[in-house]
Amino acid sequence: MKWVKQTVGYWCDDTKTGKCTGSGICAAVLDTGISVHPDLQGRIVGFRDFVNGSGDIYDDSGHGTHVAGILAGNGRASEGKYAGMAPEAELLIAKVLDKNGDGDVDKVVRGIEWILSVKEQFRVRIVNISVGTQPELACEQKRRLLNAVEQLWDDGLVVVVSAGNYGPGPGTVAVPGNSRKVITAGVPDMPAGRAGRRKRLNYSGRGPTEECVIKPDVFAPGTGIISCNGRYSLPGEHIYVMKSGTSMATPVVSGAAACLLSKYPDMTNVEVKLKLRESCVKYPGTEAGWGLVNVERLLAV
Repeated sequence: MKWVKQTVGYWCDDTKTGKCTGSGICAAVLDTGISVHPDLQGRIVGFRDFVNGSGDIYDDSGHGTHVAGILAGNGRASEGKYAGMAPEAELLIAKVLDKNGDGDVDKVVRGIEWILSVKEQFRVRIVNISVGTQPELACEQKRRLLNAVEQLWDDGLVVVVSAGNYGPGPGTVAVPGNSRKVITAGVPDMPAGRAGRRKRLNYSGRGPTEECVIKPDVFAPGTGIISCNGRYSLPGEHIYVMKSGTSMATPVVSGAAACLLSKYPDMTNVEVKLKLRESCVKYPGTEAGWGLVNVERLLAV
């Protein structure tokens, strides 16, 4: 996360002093669940399991915990080294994916409906959806998911979704990342030679969409990200783990939005999107959208 924060210009007066690190902001995460990791303890305000119907807080995959750690981990188990973007934010968790990270539209839609029903109770401002449909999914199911996600936006929530990992060809952005309303996060291309790579690393979904919308909107680091390990309590598991994908870039952007809202709590979701667009910086591999998220510019007056 140190490299991630350096890349996105995280360190500025507002974050160094802790004034704008997500305090008072609740982010909902639709994913594989969450483990009660030391970096997340005390800030999980609600949990609902749409896969197995369990009343216990858990993550049998680890994906959701990793995503939540990037967004809001406080780095307690690493003396701050692996703290997330908004370490004071609260988390509302909907488990909509199984232990393999798979799911169906019905479960995701039910999770969205639940978030809509409790958003006032938990003061939800942001919804992170590191979930994307497979290309072969039926069109009517894609439309159903897209409509549900856009309802979150229409109800005033900042919705950040992943571009998917089926890129980089044209039209490869995953649903619901093709929505013209929500904020779609992708991962910059990594040229050959960087980090010792022999080949160009290039997997992030791309537009244009069927409606000719350029996607992703914003880019953030997503390759080789170290965050909370949801399986840390099992033998042989470390408390942190590395994962890659647009799923990891999405909470970087959600966390940046949480920092912004903790400074300007009256901002609407449209204003957050516009501020994000205005503050992005052009960076190699981000030519398809606004550019790379930059927290210092985002939080500037």
